[in-house]
Amino acid sequence: MTVAIKFLHRLLALLPLPWVHALGGFIGRGFVYIPNKRLSTTRTNLSLCFPELSEQERQQLARTSFMETGKGVFETSAMWLWPRERILSLVKQVSGEEHIQAGMKRGKGIILAAPHLGAWEIIGLYCPPRYPMTILYKPPPMEGMDQLMRASRERTGATLAPTDRTGIKALYQALDRGEIVGILPDQDPAGGAGVFTPFFGRSANTMVLLSRLAARSQAAVILAYAERLPRGHGYHLHFIPGSKAINDPDLTTSATAVNALVEQGVRTLPEQYLWCYKRFRTRPAGESKLYKK
Repeated sequence: MTVAIKFLHRLLALLPLPWVHALGGFIGRGFVYIPNKRLSTTRTNLSLCFPELSEQERQQLARTSFMETGKGVFETSAMWLWPRERILSLVKQVSGEEHIQAGMKRGKGIILAAPHLGAWEIIGLYCPPRYPMTILYKPPPMEGMDQLMRASRERTGATLAPTDRTGIKALYQALDRGEIVGILPDQDPAGGAGVFTPFFGRSANTMVLLSRLAARSQAAVILAYAERLPRGHGYHLHFIPGSKAINDPDLTTSATAVNALVEQGVRTLPEQYLWCYKRFRTRPAGESKLYKK
């Protein structure tokens, strides 16, 4: 299986980005017309988060979202296998990098909150040549894919930290050195390792690792995402500073501010968010499940 997946990645990496996005968008759109769990999840999420939209508007957003998700799946091959110079040449515009530069001058480190919005892979390739960066990641179950993922993500200078005690320790150490750490902030943590705070007006089980890192280090927290430009023309990187409330030692206060920051980014680019992820899977005690499947 690993050999087949690697072969597919190498095959897709032969295509130029406009072709990759066109193919991914076409296949993604096709899934909208086939009943499946991800489509059901997407529709539930959009109903929960955008009650002000009409049913027709939500259906259109679901179609666009699946097309963007398809692009995201297919562009992974380029992100992992293209030479670094070719990948970095795809960054056509950067907004807000001055916030990173200002945070680095403070010497307390920076936490980049990079949610499932746009092409998040390229954030971890763009920043390391410019700033020392450690990225938290979850190793895939197949060892061969883990080797490919690590080599690909580290080729521009990033250090990858696995989601275990050694990885968490590496994040704290990087912040102590005044460096950047990268975290996906919009996951539903398992095993009770989160707090319930609002996200689009709904209670969402929210990770507290980012909040603990921010409280201990007093690092600047910056939202980071890469907007896909139309027709495979590249990417526009966005860096948006979070509020000081994220550095509050109270985990609920901090996590609430984290979700508000992520929501701010998603509302600017809703079609490129990963709505097929069950963000509201875990519910407060006594509350019924929101997803049918």
